[in-house]
Formats: sequence, C-alpha cells, structure tokens
Amino acid sequence: MKKTIIISAIALCFSIVSVNATPLTSTVETYETVAALKVNSFCVSIAKGDIETVKKLIIRGEDVNEKSNGMTPVMYAAKFNRTEILKLLISQGADLKAKSDKGMTAAKYAELHGAKDAAVIIKKTLSEAKKAKKRK
Repeated sequence: MKKTIIISAIALCFSIVSVNATPLTSTVETYETVAALKVNSFCVSIAKGDIETVKKLIIRGEDVNEKSNGMTPVMYAAKFNRTEILKLLISQGADLKAKSDKGMTAAKYAELHGAKDAAVIIKKTLSEAKKAKKRK
C-alpha cells in the first residue's frame, strides 16, 4: 500500500509540473514568395498539349524559336512528349539545335523526361537534315 501511495504521489507531482510548465515563446517570421518563372502563353499551350491554340498563335505570328523561361517552344514540346505540336513546330522552322539557358537541346529534354516518341521525331528530323545537307 505504501508503494502505491508513493508512486501515485510521484505521478501527481510530474503531472502538476507539466501542467504548470510555461511554453517557450518564439517569433515566427513570415516571408512573401514571388514566382520568378514566367512562361509565355505559347509555351504554356504547348505544355498542355493544346494544338488548336498553338496553331492560332503561330498564325498570329508567334516566333517558334523565341525562348520562354530559358527554353524554346520545341523544348517544351519535347519535354512533355507533344509529338503533333513538335511536328508542327518543326514544319514552321523551329531550330532543333538551339540550346536552352541550361545548355540543353530539345533532344536532351526529351531524353531526360522519358519522351521517347519526341526523341525519335527529333533524331529522325536531324538525321534527314544532315543527309540533305550532304547532298548539296
């Protein structure tokens, strides 16, 4: 009985101490974040796979080689495996050898993102261009 009373008293002391404990106060700083990435609507349409909007923007004079956030439109098409858009951009004179601000080509983006269909199209187009150049 004595052990039970002693253990209960010790437990009661610990519970009182923890109830009366005061929390540490600390200041929390808040930070405002600002998005630094700016991708134009042309490249957003490519990434989403909206070929109709891409066609309309090309008709309105959108540059198929203009970089947006350091990447050209064919890089976005390659990265997201948008094969129909990729073919359209190539037919409109997109430069497959251009490099992004990170030093990568559309073929490299296709490879990194597992876009096998886009990689095949790019490789085939570059191969055909090389053969045509040799014939001249």
